[in-house]
Amino acid sequence: EVVCTSFGATILVVVTQYGKMGTLVSVEPEAVPDGINRTLWTTKVLLGKDEPLVHISAKHLVTSVSQEAGNKAVLLAMALKDKSIEGIRRLKELIHQCQVW
Repeated sequence: EVVCTSFGATILVVVTQYGKMGTLVSVEPEAVPDGINRTLWTTKVLLGKDEPLVHISAKHLVTSVSQEAGNKAVLLAMALKDKSIEGIRRLKELIHQCQVW
């Protein structure tokens, strides 16, 4: 299940395969020095397990959402059974179908 909503300067994305919110992660674009062409991203676990895979999955799932929304911050709640690359790709496609930004 995927639910997306926009609150001013933040987008909330809930991705769950357990029917609960799970780990809550903040994903925000960083200010970058002139001359750097790509955006840097900061992830911070606000609630739940703080593991490297959580940060990687969060960045992969929602950085493009933030970019499409004009680099808004994204609050991601995720509770995933399938943490495979293919599973993450399918979830990313579902997230992009929301288009609330």
